Amino acid sequence: MKAASGDRAVDAGSVKAGSVKAGPVKAGPVKTASGTVDANRRSFWLKTLHRWHWISAAVSLIALLLFSITGITLNHAAQIESEPRVVNLKETLPASLLRGLKGEHPADAPLPGAVNDWLTDALDVRAAGRKGEWSDSEVYVSLPRPGGDAWISIDRQSGAIEYERTDRGWIAWLNDLHKGRNTGAAWRWFIDLFAIACLLFAFTGLWLLQLHARQRGKTWPLVALGLAVPLLVIIVFMH
Repeated sequence: MKAASGDRAVDAGSVKAGSVKAGPVKAGPVKTASGTVDANRRSFWLKTLHRWHWISAAVSLIALLLFSITGITLNHAAQIESEPRVVNLKETLPASLLRGLKGEHPADAPLPGAVNDWLTDALDVRAAGRKGEWSDSEVYVSLPRPGGDAWISIDRQSGAIEYERTDRGWIAWLNDLHKGRNTGAAWRWFIDLFAIACLLFAFTGLWLLQLHARQRGKTWPLVALGLAVPLLVIIVFMH
């Protein structure tokens, strides 16, 4: 028992005396302050680009599908047959309203408000704000719209009304939306905003490609191919 106690004492003493030497400590990679800043900056831009990329994609997705589909229908407009539907109506303006069409009017003045209200109720014609073409005998208002056309003519003496509406179908309507034809200011503003969203989607995607290009060797050859193919078609096949 005493011997055992002594052994333990000797062992402990040897440890205290430093007889056991620690091995060499392996140091890991040390990041400098500038390296940490660069990594943080890269992480920030990656997160920002990814955020704007998916937001612009989500905002423009449905409109992008619409414009892609109508791009095909416009490209094959000659092969897509449609039978225009023409509606022709005749009516007579009440005498109480006819007085508002007599007298002097500017050559491009719109129809009086009371006349517009009556046309909306009686013929479902919305001509408010549309410029008219005034002559001594009649006032003519052109009413173009997406996917069709329309016009109305009112005799300034008798009040006789002739209204014609042409409907070329929903494909023509979608095609006119694509072109912004007769769609009004609100839709033109929408097209501009949609185009900005698509540009944002494209540029953030290009930036993300640049950041990930080292890990994806085919990135720039594919981007170059996307540029070369349309250029080749223009140079070789367009005259």
